[in-house]
Amino acid sequence: MSKHIRFSHDRNARPTLPDGSPLARYGILEGDRVFETESPWSTEKTGEFLLAQVRLLPPCWPSKIVCVGRNYVDHAKELGNPVPAEPLLFYKPVSSLIASGDPIVYPPITQMVSFEGELGLVIGRQARNVPAASAMDYVFGYTIVNDITARDLQKKDGQWARAKGCDSFCPTGPCIAAGELDFESIRIRSWVDGQLKQDGSVRDMIFHPGDIIAYITQFQTLEPGDLIATGTPPGVGPLEPGNTVRVEIEGIGALENTVIRK
Repeated sequence: MSKHIRFSHDRNARPTLPDGSPLARYGILEGDRVFETESPWSTEKTGEFLLAQVRLLPPCWPSKIVCVGRNYVDHAKELGNPVPAEPLLFYKPVSSLIASGDPIVYPPITQMVSFEGELGLVIGRQARNVPAASAMDYVFGYTIVNDITARDLQKKDGQWARAKGCDSFCPTGPCIAAGELDFESIRIRSWVDGQLKQDGSVRDMIFHPGDIIAYITQFQTLEPGDLIATGTPPGVGPLEPGNTVRVEIEGIGALENTVIRK
């Protein structure tokens, strides 16, 4: 399995550098070394650096971030919500993306920020009207997403643009794991300041990723690099400034961010 990353040699580069920026590079992560490649999908190595010498960026630059709400029965129940009969979709803007190690900014418009560790799918080729049986053929690889949510705004607004879309509310990374991943064994684990809060299996999803892709592509085209956040297992909870939240998925790695006050 190869681990694809985006990175920059500029330690002060903003996390929302788009593909095509001269500061945004692509590479494959092997231990503590980064092997530069020509494109996000390439495996041909053109340079070598120490991981400590570069600044990680979010591992993909999507045209859209499509998220699935309430895709685990127990998560829907823990928030007192009905279990959806079909995928419940919402979007995060690309301006909400940050990488592992970047701060989550606690904005002044909310008093209730929550973490949600999730498995992310990164699309590898254009997909439209894709049948569920072959939908996973369009997935380039897997990543980790933390769907940060302003829970009070979610309840207040009804729709979720503010609650889910604040700057820094979509930590993603540290890489895209491409290749054979034992999907049935994937567990999503989240810690806050070292205390385990989430430990869920993707087998408990209501809607399988293939079904999600098929559902989305009935009405819109997915492009290479697009990101799908597949929903969070139970155990979500509040974050406060100073907290460090870590989401781990074996085979992908760990996504870790500290909360700061704006």
